[in-house]
Amino acid sequence: MTVSPLRRALTILAVTTLTVAAAPAAAAAEPDPKALTWTVQPATPSGPDQRRWINASLDPGEARTEHLAVRNFSRNAVAFSLKAADGYLTDKGRFNMLSSDRTSVDGGTWIDVQERVTVGPNETKVVPFTITVPKGATPGDHPAGIAATVTSTGGTVNVESRVGFRVMVRVNGTAQAALPVNGLSATYAPSWNPFAGGTVRVRYTVQNDGNVWVSGTGRVSVSDLFGRTSHDVTSAVEEMLPGGSREVETRADGVWALGRLRTTVTTSPALLGDGQAGADLRPASATVTTWVVPWAQLALLCLLAALIVGLRVATRRRRRRLAGLLARAREEGRQEVQESALVGSASSRGEPDPGDAGR
Repeated sequence: MTVSPLRRALTILAVTTLTVAAAPAAAAAEPDPKALTWTVQPATPSGPDQRRWINASLDPGEARTEHLAVRNFSRNAVAFSLKAADGYLTDKGRFNMLSSDRTSVDGGTWIDVQERVTVGPNETKVVPFTITVPKGATPGDHPAGIAATVTSTGGTVNVESRVGFRVMVRVNGTAQAALPVNGLSATYAPSWNPFAGGTVRVRYTVQNDGNVWVSGTGRVSVSDLFGRTSHDVTSAVEEMLPGGSREVETRADGVWALGRLRTTVTTSPALLGDGQAGADLRPASATVTTWVVPWAQLALLCLLAALIVGLRVATRRRRRRLAGLLARAREEGRQEVQESALVGSASSRGEPDPGDAGR
């Protein structure tokens, strides 16, 4: 059977049209997170509010209902998964929540939220969630996070993209905060200008040994061999969650190297989040001793000593030379006087002048 050219062209056009129409439908089934933009923030039942995160102070066994708002800036409707998990701070100090492949055991398990929400293009939806503190919960802070996520499949790997905020749950009770200092070290870097002090570089690890979310300050004092403290430096300790730790580096300039240097670090915690009366804030301290040699000053003293010795040697040599010259001049003068005396004595006796013997 022969197919006319017109019929063949119509068939090709129909297949092409079906293919083009089917492609967007397949793409819509699984949105690409790179093409999506959305936000998640704390809210009231009527819409987003001005809070960056949620602070909730509750008693053991108490529950509270909060709200979150999901806004979809994309052109298509998106079905978001809503998830809660335990929160933590990264090494760079940024708040994060456990990924879906890790099991939460603390505050993240106290949040109950619906599993999915579909948000239309340029639409905002408010979703309630409940925080329920177990009756046997220990006092202190139990950080968590809540997020709206989209999962895409690339080959055999699933990529989860999420946007959310932190939920800081504080269980009422005795709040304790302490920042003990571990691994304290102090190194001295001398200034090769003998008229300027050197630098003490201090490194230590501070740990949140309490049960609440804190920041703080670290005061570094350096005392010399005679016990005089003349250099105090204060540095900020950034926020830490219970059980967290952070490395701190600071320096004290203009320190003179006089043998033994004692470096003391004293930390003072400061409570973050909702204030709680009667909190037990305990300072902590640690001390390390460093022995240093004032090389620049010793070099200057050696140079001055060498100059003094050199001047004294040169002075002695000059004096000896002058003394030799004077002795020599005296000897020559003495000889001249003796010769003059001999000539005078010979003339008085009528003896011929030895100088006229050849005449």
